Amino acid sequence: MMDVIVLVGGEGTRLRPLTYDVPKQMLPVVDRTLIAHVVGWLGRNGLHRAVLSLGYRPDAFVEAFPDGTIEGVELVYAVEPEPLDTAGAVRFAAEHAGVEGRFVVLNGDVLTDLDLGCLVAFHVEHEAEASIHLTPVEDPSAFGVVPTDAEGRVIEFVEKPPAGTAPTNLINGGTYVLERSVLDRIPGGRRVSIERETFPALVERGRLFAMATDDYWLDTGTPAKYLQAQFDILRGLRTAASCPDAEERAPGVFVATGAVVEAALSGVAYVGAGARLAGGAGVADCVVGAGARVAAGARLATSCLLPGAVVGQDCVVTDSIVGPGAVLGDGVCLDNMTVVRGGAEVPNGTSLSGARYPR
Repeated sequence: MMDVIVLVGGEGTRLRPLTYDVPKQMLPVVDRTLIAHVVGWLGRNGLHRAVLSLGYRPDAFVEAFPDGTIEGVELVYAVEPEPLDTAGAVRFAAEHAGVEGRFVVLNGDVLTDLDLGCLVAFHVEHEAEASIHLTPVEDPSAFGVVPTDAEGRVIEFVEKPPAGTAPTNLINGGTYVLERSVLDRIPGGRRVSIERETFPALVERGRLFAMATDDYWLDTGTPAKYLQAQFDILRGLRTAASCPDAEERAPGVFVATGAVVEAALSGVAYVGAGARLAGGAGVADCVVGAGARVAAGARLATSCLLPGAVVGQDCVVTDSIVGPGAVLGDGVCLDNMTVVRGGAEVPNGTSLSGARYPR
C-alpha cells in the first residue's frame, strides 16, 4: 500500500522538437502514452496510488486522464510552483499528497520490468534509509556509476568515468525506496538534486544501499532510445503484453481496429486506429500512430509516425520520427534520426539528415 512519486516535471530537452508541444511522458510508445506504460507497470507491482510530480505543461496530464486513474491506479497531481530539481520535487510532492511512511520514487521516462517487491524486500532486509535500483550498461562512461561493498552499501557515486576506468558498469536505474526520514534531509525553498546532494549525504552516513538486477531497463529520453522503446515492445522484449486492442496479423505486427492497410508490412509494425496506408507503400519496422496517413510509393523503415502525421507520395523515411499532425510533402527524404516537430510542414522534395525540423 505504499505511495509512489513519479518524477515527470522535466522539459524533455533531449527529445526536442517533439517536446516543445507535448511533455515527453505524454508521447505515445506504440499504443499508449509513456506515462501509461509506467503507471501500468506500477499497478502490476501492486501499487495503487501514484503521485505525479509535475512542472512542465501539467494540464496535458490532467486532460488526458480526466477520471484521475491509469489502469486502475489512482493519480494525484502535485504541480511545482517553480522548478525544484529532483529532491526538491520529491519533497514537494510528498508533502502535497500527504505521503506517510516508506514510499517509492521513480523517473517517469524509464521503462523497466524490475520487480518492485524485490527492491522493497532488499531495503527492509538491510534496514536502509534509502535503496536504489542499479542496472548494468555496456559503456558506463556516459553515466554516473555506483560502486557498492559486499553488503550492498553504496560507497560513492562516480560521474561519467573515462572509458576503461569505471569501478563498475552498474548505474543508477532511477527507482528508489525511501523512508519518510529522507524528506527531513531535503532543504525546502530551493532546488535540491537527489543524485548530487541527498544521496551523497546518505552515503557519508552509511545509510544508502543499492540492489542490482538485469531486468529490462531503458531510459527513453533521446530520439534513438524513444524509437528503441517502440520496437522492444513489438519484439516482445518486455514482460507486459503489448497492444491488447490490436489484431496481431503476424509475429510482432499489430493492426488496430479501423486502420486501413493496403501497403506491404514487414518486420515488426504497429498501425493505430484510423490510420491509412495506401497500396504501393512499403513499411518495415515502423510504428504508425492513430489517424496517420501514408501515400502510395512511400517507403518507411525503423521509424515512428506519431498520431495524425501525413507522409506524401514517394517519401523515404528511415530511422526518424515524425511528430503528431506533421505533414511531409511528396518526395521528402528523412534519415539519420531526423525529428520533425508536431504540426510542422516539410516542403516537397526536401531532404533532411540528422536534423531537428524546424530548428
